[in-house]
Amino acid sequence: MNNHRVALITGSSSGIGAAIARRFTEEGMRVVVNSATSTAAGEKLAAELPEAIYVQADVADAADARRLVDAAVAAYGRLDVLVNNAGITRYIHHADLQAADADAWRAIFDVNVLGTWQVTTAAVPHLRASGSGVIVNISSLAGDLAAGSSIPYAVSKAAVNHMTRLLAAALGPEIRVNAVSPGHIKTPWHDGAPEDLRDSDDWTKAHTPLRRVGTPEDVAEAALALVKVTYTTGDILTVDGGRHLV
Repeated sequence: MNNHRVALITGSSSGIGAAIARRFTEEGMRVVVNSATSTAAGEKLAAELPEAIYVQADVADAADARRLVDAAVAAYGRLDVLVNNAGITRYIHHADLQAADADAWRAIFDVNVLGTWQVTTAAVPHLRASGSGVIVNISSLAGDLAAGSSIPYAVSKAAVNHMTRLLAAALGPEIRVNAVSPGHIKTPWHDGAPEDLRDSDDWTKAHTPLRRVGTPEDVAEAALALVKVTYTTGDILTVDGGRHLV
C-alpha cells in the first residue's frame, strides 16, 4: 500500500475509531484523528502515532465538517481514505415510544446520518483527486436486526447502510464506498448500556458461532480490508462473530 496515503477517521479519539487509526498507521498511512469533544484524548492519540494530527470538529455541524476535511488536506496535501466512524446514541427501551421523542431522533440523526453525509460531501472532491478514493462507513448490526440501543439509533444505522449503497452507485468508479457493520464489540459505549438493551459478554460467548466478544481491533481489520479490496463497493461487511445467524 502507498505509504503516503492519507486517512481521515471521524470520532477516532477512543474505541473503534482509535483502533482504526492505529491499524491504518501500521500500514503506513498518515492519519487525521478527530473528535467533537474529547480533545485531550484525541491529541494524545495523535501524538502517539508516527504521522498523525488531531482536528477537533463536530461532524453534525456542516461548517465543522468542511473545516475538518480542509484541515486534513492542508496538513498532508491530499485525502485518500475517509472513515465515517463518529456516532452517538441514546439508550431507550424500544417499547417506550414516548421517550424516543423528536429531540432524540434529531440528535442521533444529526451525527450518525447528516454527519456522515456532510463529511462525505466535503471529502468527495479530494477523494476523486487521489485517483483511488475510499469511503468506509461504520454502521451497526442494529441497522439490520430488530435490536440496538434505541429505535432512533437502529434506524440511523439502517440509513447509513442504504446511504453506503447509494453513494457506491453514484461515486464509482473513482471512489469506492463500503461499510462495516459491527455486532457486540467490547467498548465502554457497549458496557455502559442497560443490560436489557445489549448482548451480555456471557451470552455472546455462549451463543454466537465464534464464541467470543468482538474487539475494536476486529473492526479495524475489517475497515482496512475494505480499503485494500479494490473490486468491492456498495458492500456491508458484518463483523459480529456470527451473531446475525442466531
